[in-house]
Amino acid sequence: MTQPIRTGPFNRFQKIHLQQAKLIAFAIGTLLLTLFVVLGRLGIRINTTPSLPVGLYISASEASQLVEFCPPEPAASMAKQRGYRGEGSCPDGAAPLMKPVVGRPGDVVEVSHTGLSVNARRIPNTAPLQSDTQGRPLKHYPFGRYSVDFGTIWVASTYNARSFDSRYFGPISESIVRAHLRPLVTF
Repeated sequence: MTQPIRTGPFNRFQKIHLQQAKLIAFAIGTLLLTLFVVLGRLGIRINTTPSLPVGLYISASEASQLVEFCPPEPAASMAKQRGYRGEGSCPDGAAPLMKPVVGRPGDVVEVSHTGLSVNARRIPNTAPLQSDTQGRPLKHYPFGRYSVDFGTIWVASTYNARSFDSRYFGPISESIVRAHLRPLVTF
């Protein structure tokens, strides 16, 4: 014999469990928000993007091979509009980028169809792509050889061939670097 299906309002037991679930979800959300704020104040960044290994990165007091920056225009607007950057603390309301530094003042960077080369050494995974994962066209920085000027750096991910970096927007001013980073824990 089959039991009839209850279609009426929640019984008291179900209401209590729903209230407890809401309270637990609120507590977890508050805890995560607090954790992000505390980590940020300690100089710890969480990377979940494919440009670097997923993990925690900490601010370094000296210049390092990794930097966090808000990209320059027009790259910033394009990256935000296309969803390459989530919500964050840059002036445009989007997240900063974290990238390895591949070229420093005095270096010579070459941009070609095979990728970036620094001082005649090819940087892996830096060939400019024709389009992004959604099929939208990508315009690379003009092919050529560039001396890295004082006060500028070139950034590029060797970890991910689809990274949005200097192969598309060229050198960045060191003045827009918000932090020098080093890996704390990566996965």
